[in-house]
Amino acid sequence: MKILFWLSLFVVFYTFLGYGIVLYILVRLRRMIKGNRVIPGLDHELPTLTLIIAAYNEESIIEEKIANTLQLSYPAGKLSVVFVTDGSTDSTPELVRHYPEIKLMHTPQRSGKILAMHRAMKEVESEIVVFTDANTFLNQEALLLIARHYADPKVGAVSGEKRVMQEAVADATAGEGFYWKYESTLKKWDSELYSVVGAAGELFSVRNSLYTDVEPDTILDDFMISMRIAQQGYRIIYEPAAYASELSSEDIKEELKRKVRIAAGGIQSILRLKKLLNPFHDPLLSFQYISHRVLRWTITPFLMMLAFVLNIVIVAQTGGWFYGLILAAQVAFYGAALLGWLLEKRRIKVKALFVPYYFCVMNYAVLAGIRRYIKGSQSAAWDRSKRKSASNAV
Repeated sequence: MKILFWLSLFVVFYTFLGYGIVLYILVRLRRMIKGNRVIPGLDHELPTLTLIIAAYNEESIIEEKIANTLQLSYPAGKLSVVFVTDGSTDSTPELVRHYPEIKLMHTPQRSGKILAMHRAMKEVESEIVVFTDANTFLNQEALLLIARHYADPKVGAVSGEKRVMQEAVADATAGEGFYWKYESTLKKWDSELYSVVGAAGELFSVRNSLYTDVEPDTILDDFMISMRIAQQGYRIIYEPAAYASELSSEDIKEELKRKVRIAAGGIQSILRLKKLLNPFHDPLLSFQYISHRVLRWTITPFLMMLAFVLNIVIVAQTGGWFYGLILAAQVAFYGAALLGWLLEKRRIKVKALFVPYYFCVMNYAVLAGIRRYIKGSQSAAWDRSKRKSASNAV
């Protein structure tokens, strides 16, 4: 029982903190042996590029998104912009039509984001394709900073950084911003060691020649598209200086909805990327993939519960101050999360409780996502999460 307890505790620690420590050490060793990775400059001949934005009923924000898109820097004659508004029933298509420099693709049928992207990709002729969401805003140099990496023929995809704009008066979703800061650090190290394991849909790009359509029922299309490129032996680079900013979820309920969908998509992705579970195929990529994604999306939440239960049993049966101390730490952590939940329901804001509360919500979402995927109740179609008002963000 004690062996199982320590094994469970070790996996939980490794998943959320240990991998980061190991990754940092490996990156430092790589720098000592091979030196820092060379990042191509902007003096290289930049490739032709198409920016694709899928937008569904985004009339409240579409003009702001267009204004942001048109101010992006890129060499004249090398950039094409496409908005795909399939199925939109509001004025989104009409608003896009006001801009002749933008190509509008619209059909009245709503077939989902994936099929809309497939339809757009059939007409793309540029060397590089960049995807971004309609409710995110890019920094002016984002496309330049992404495109420069394709001077390296081993690079197959480049992911930008997601930045969460926090509300001036923070609430429990501030944990989302903290989580993304930690994730960004891990992605920087992943990219430097070898490859990022998956790209986020807020801002990512691929070589057109390597793009393959994913199945229409794919839940995490951005993740699957990028990882299938990685399976072909190409690196996915992380470029934190190219970023997409979006507002945090309206509340923890909206964030939970998003996390459950991601968790269900994670299970689907693991089942469809079986080749990456074989360490003999690509040892380093498999190590990164299993450590950074697979453990989080599968056994770790169950091991958290097992470690807690076993800790109680061990203390009850054998005592021991050390096991008692570990149990007290677990009780304090989960108690803080529970208190954060209770205070959040009363709209009382205590910043110190945001992280344990958000951490527990994330792991609950994994359990709910696994259940939803097994039941077959998670649709690939996605109704976007409600976001906070921009007037309150900083």
